[in-house]
Amino acid sequence: LGDRVIGICDSPVGLGRRVAGALGVDPARTSLDYVGLNHLGWLCGLYADGRDLLPSLFADEAALTSFEEGKLFGADLLRTLGALPNEYLHYYYFHRESVGTARAAEHTRGAFLHTQQQRFYDSLDTTGGGPTAPRAAWNAWDATRLERETTYMAENRDAVGMGERDSCDLESGGYEQVALALMRAIARDERTTLILNVRGRGRIPALDDDAVIEVPCHVDANGARPIAGAPLPDHGQGLVCAVKAVERAVIHAATTAERAHAVKALTIHPLIDSYTVARRLLDAYQRHFPELGYLGG
Repeated sequence: LGDRVIGICDSPVGLGRRVAGALGVDPARTSLDYVGLNHLGWLCGLYADGRDLLPSLFADEAALTSFEEGKLFGADLLRTLGALPNEYLHYYYFHRESVGTARAAEHTRGAFLHTQQQRFYDSLDTTGGGPTAPRAAWNAWDATRLERETTYMAENRDAVGMGERDSCDLESGGYEQVALALMRAIARDERTTLILNVRGRGRIPALDDDAVIEVPCHVDANGARPIAGAPLPDHGQGLVCAVKAVERAVIHAATTAERAHAVKALTIHPLIDSYTVARRLLDAYQRHFPELGYLGG
């Protein structure tokens, strides 16, 4: 399918919306300079009327710590980085703290979501088939979504003593809005700019042209094309290249059924960094998920 495959995520636009709110600027008036991989990117600039507002944000302690990422990472780290990281970079910048709180938690996030989703499905069985069933189903899902948003990255917040999420951080609508905007731009040939996951085509020089990256793109009936912007921060170069190597090792393992490449992918992942742990993890995955048996013993 090639360039017809386009990935979407609402994290970058959510970050941009929160930063604009902290600065008292209408998000609709801003443009984002964002670069990286999915869940591994940095907001390097937020522009309004041709002016980058990030320097003024870094200079304002109250504004910088008023939104989720500011609280999660802390003003000192953000100023040191000179960019605003995607929230998932908390697992890298606060690795030991994140592992500690995850180990102490009663359930993993995956186990919580599995139970919650099943509870939602079970609730649908009790709505019946009457005229109010669609509304009841929607209300059940809305309650499920709110609980999911409220508990999102709770362990990371606990690790830095952040507390509960603010109501402004619970705003939904990201994924569907990005998806609809993408479909509208392509179907109606209405040119727009969206942050998407596409072939990089040299946008990040450290990666080859076919590497999928997450950056602002021009979108119209011809598809999505990355646009020029800020370079990847120096401190992110090695991490991005390492995680891209992990992605490719995973793909190789999945397409060749070679266990060695699955172990390699886990071993070289920056958050694992241990051949012994990698083998132990894969052994455990295969015990719990028989469908991974195709990788061999």
